[in-house]
Order: sequence, then C-alpha cells, then structure tokens
Amino acid sequence: MSRPDNEAEQKDGYGERLKEITAVLKKHSITRGVSPEKLRLILEDLGPTYIKLGQLMSLRSDILPKRYCDELMKLCSDVPPMPFSEVIEVLEESMGCPWQAEFKEIQERPLGSASIAQVHRATLKTGEEVVIKVQRKGIYETMARDIGLMHKAVRLMPPVSIKGAVDLNMVLSELWTVTQEEMNFLTEAANISEFAKKNKGVAFVKVPILYREYTTTHVLVMEYIDGIAINDKEKLLQNGYDLNEIGSKFVDNFIRQVIEDGFFHADPHPGNVRIRGGKIVWIDMGMMGRLTERDRELISQAVEGVALNDIGKIQDAVLALGEFKGKPDHSKLYQDIQDLMEKYGTADIGNIDLAEVMVDLMEVMKENKIMMPASYNVLSCEEMTYTEGGATFTEALLNWIPPIGWYMGVTAMRNYRKSHPNDWLDTGLDALSRDMDSSAQNMLRDLGRIVWVTATSATGVGLLVNAAIVLL
Repeated sequence: MSRPDNEAEQKDGYGERLKEITAVLKKHSITRGVSPEKLRLILEDLGPTYIKLGQLMSLRSDILPKRYCDELMKLCSDVPPMPFSEVIEVLEESMGCPWQAEFKEIQERPLGSASIAQVHRATLKTGEEVVIKVQRKGIYETMARDIGLMHKAVRLMPPVSIKGAVDLNMVLSELWTVTQEEMNFLTEAANISEFAKKNKGVAFVKVPILYREYTTTHVLVMEYIDGIAINDKEKLLQNGYDLNEIGSKFVDNFIRQVIEDGFFHADPHPGNVRIRGGKIVWIDMGMMGRLTERDRELISQAVEGVALNDIGKIQDAVLALGEFKGKPDHSKLYQDIQDLMEKYGTADIGNIDLAEVMVDLMEVMKENKIMMPASYNVLSCEEMTYTEGGATFTEALLNWIPPIGWYMGVTAMRNYRKSHPNDWLDTGLDALSRDMDSSAQNMLRDLGRIVWVTATSATGVGLLVNAAIVLL
C-alpha cells in the first residue's frame, strides 16, 4: 500500500473513532454535566484504552474530587485476550527467532489479559518456569490516537461539569506520559532490578527473577510466581500464616519504600502482592513512584505536624510541596488546616490513620487550588486504603494499628543518621550484633536509634512505644 493510501486510511480510522466517541458522549448527555458514575460509564463504553486512562485517573486524588476517584476505582481492566497467533508474532518479532528456540512450552491460555498487555505461563528450554508479558500489537498507536481524540472531546464539555474543577487537558497529558512509560517494558525491567537491589536486605520480601536476555520493549520475561493473594485470608490461614504478621510486614515494607528508599511500588493492590514461602512477593512494576530527599522530608514534616497538632508546620510543608494555580490565600489555607486538625488534634498518635491524613490533606490542597506534583499521586488513598468488599486492604488482612508513630520513628532515625553518621551508637551496636543475622542486626540498630532520638524529644515516649511495637 502506498504512503498516501496509508495516510488516507489512518485519517478515515481517526474520523470513525471520533464519531464513536461523539456518539458515546451524546448517549450519556454530556451537555448536562458529568457525575462520577456517568464518567465511569462513558469510559467503559469507550473501551479498553479509556478504561486504562480511567484507572490512572483514579490515582489522581490530588486534582480530581475524591468522589470521582472512588468511582473510577470500580473500573475493571480485564479485556478479551488477543489471538495466540498475535502473541507469537509479537514475541518472535522481538526475539528475532522462532519461539521454540528459547522456550520449551508456552501455554496458549493467558493468565491475564489487560488493555496494554497479556501474560502467558511458559517454560524455558533450560527448564525454568516463567511468565511472558506480551504487549498488545499496535496498542501504542491506538492509545496515542485515542488520547488525542480525548483532547478534542474535552472541548465539547460544558462548564457545568468536572472540567471547571480540574485541567483535563493537563491530566490527559500526564496520563499519556505515564502510559508511555508503562508500555516500555525495558523501563519495567529496570524498575524490577532497582527494586530488587533496594530490598535485597529485607528477609521477608521477594522480587521475581528477571530474565533480561529475553526482555525487550514489547516483551518481558520473569520468574513464575504462584503463591497466595495477600487478601485471600481463608487460604492464608489454611496454610498456617499469621495475618497480623503479614499485615504489619506489608505496611512496614511499603512505608520503608516511601520514606527510606524514595522508590516505591505505585500499584500495590492485592493482585500485585502475593505470599509465597513465608515471603511477600511484589510483582508488576510497570508503575513505580519516586520521591526526592526533599519530598520525603516535607511529607514527614506534614505528618509530624498532624501528630503534634502544629498547624504552622503543616502549612509550611503544604506550601513547599504544592504547585499553585494562582496566588495562595494563606489565611484560608491556615483555617482549612485548623479545621482538619479538629478531626485529628485530640487523637492518640497510634490511632491516626496515615492514609486518611493524606486524603484529607489532598482535599485541603484542592480546596485551596494547590496541586500536588505527579510524583505524589500514588501516596493518596488508593495506595493505602485499597477497598475490598467494603473494608480497606489492610483491614481486610488484620486489625492493626496504623503506623503513623512508626513513620515518625523512622523519620527520626533518618535525621539521626544524617547528624550522627559515625558515633558510638553505630559502633557499639555493630560490636554487639556481630553474630546476628542481617535482619536482627537492622532491628537492633533501628531500636537503638529510636531509643536515643525519642529520649530527647517531646513526643519521645509515644514514638518509642509505637515504633517498638512494630520492630518487635
């Protein structure tokens, strides 16, 4: 087919798709506004590309009203699988050879099929059990077209809708950036390697083995993980697991990823966290979050401000973190934070839900037209309060004290390390714990640092008790 014919065909396809989108918008009476439920139904009718966009939008509680995020969380990404012949075509094109040259077997029925890719179980010729993640053929071009068309469709939206509350064009642009990263499997491979390196010393965490020699932009090969879904309480109990231990270690590790590493799993819903051999296995690292040292310090400052009922500390952190749509109204922001503190001000530090604090702070920022940078998206309610059957993800596992005290304890430890890099504490603990395994050594060091820091702080006793509960 000649180039002009190709361009004409693409133009026709573009026009047809625009007609489809317009028809869906008319069907749902978009000129009368867009409620949360209506937005979800529109995205479902528009198909897999828009369902994926909706799922990503559900993570944007910093700029979308919470009721919209909650509704978009209901979107299901399961889509009909692409034909196995297409899977083989993409795989062989990426490998540059027949699939039989490297694989003994590839199961035709996929383990899962989503809008961007699908996963098949397979066996390497060398005998290892693996999974192959294969990108849908032409998905990049399809999503680029659909997002471009959505930009056009946004112009049709009336003022009486969510358009006035958020900059949808900006949201679409950010979503496209995130989607492009997720469609590059070499990026996910790099994420797996980095995550594995940062969690190497965590005895209860496992990361699937990556087979980099078979991995390309469109194909990812890694160790097959069976195990038990982390929210399958019945099966976990049948296999002798302690739900309290699993829950505390899950939250412990996730918060360590955020505060200590500044590199964390950005989609930790139950489908991406499994239990195998007594370890928590993190899978699917196409979306990861990053926080700079400054980011972490400011978040710690905000959380500490909540715990200490220090409105000024919270306000300073919010102003430093946020991006403004206009000149901030300091008096209104102060009053809104003060109203927020009436909710938490008298609460015991151990009973403050960190996730709820983050959600409420997001709402305050939106009310004051302050936008959080994209790197903060996944620290909203969706990550720590994933809902499953009406209960939060963590509550579905156990009734465990939310770790705000632990959070502050680790913050104190980080500050201690920076100001006392080579003092008697590290030296003494090194000598004392020489014969312990690495996890016991780390626990002893952390507990020692907490004792030292909390002994000299106004909230020392409370922090020590909460941190010690987690560490021991």
